[in-house]
Amino acid sequence: MATPHNTAKKGDIAETVLLPGDPLRAKFIAENFLENVIQFNSVRNMFGYTGTYQGKKVSVMGTGMGCASIGIYSYELIHFYDVKNLIRIGSCGAMQESVKLGDIVMAIGANTDTNYAHQYQLPGTISATASYKLLVKAQQSAEKNGFPYVVGNVLSSDIFYGETSEWKTWAKMGTLAAEMESFALYCNAARAGVNALGIFTVSDSMVTGEGMSPEERQVGFTNMMKVALETACE
Repeated sequence: MATPHNTAKKGDIAETVLLPGDPLRAKFIAENFLENVIQFNSVRNMFGYTGTYQGKKVSVMGTGMGCASIGIYSYELIHFYDVKNLIRIGSCGAMQESVKLGDIVMAIGANTDTNYAHQYQLPGTISATASYKLLVKAQQSAEKNGFPYVVGNVLSSDIFYGETSEWKTWAKMGTLAAEMESFALYCNAARAGVNALGIFTVSDSMVTGEGMSPEERQVGFTNMMKVALETACE
């Protein structure tokens, strides 16, 4: 069943989908990691592909930036295409000195400055958390491969170019890194009773000012991609 944002038919998309923000990163994963690849979507250049990894059917699709964008794509994948496992992969900015460029960050929970959860009319504040099942698999993959990683909370922020240094307040609460999508993904997954996990590569540091180039961001995150794919296939 096609949607306004996805031309795939039922069955074109696997039960497990990797979700990079950048559609070109989805293309890179499909071309370099998957076999027997078909492209199921190109609407708005938000590329989606299905193939096999280690013999298991896996899909990968771009989501764009921000909670609003991933909110749309993940909702459609869950409710129109019966996706059960959604693994966000992307870049993040370190908020702790101990978190280094190239480290993998696994988001056990997502803090936020968005208003995404207002739709649920909850009588309090939701704790947007990852699926423990997926998190354990991702940890096992990173351990097996010897990849440096940390587990903790991230900040899903609406703001990329901020006017203040309020990120330091989040850092004081132990927040590891900032990104822009996991909170909405975790909310959608929780509401639908499916699994979600955010895995990130540290591309820059708010603490030290270091950063990767755009080219490194696009193709240099292979450790994270391998962890996500192995998590998808366990």
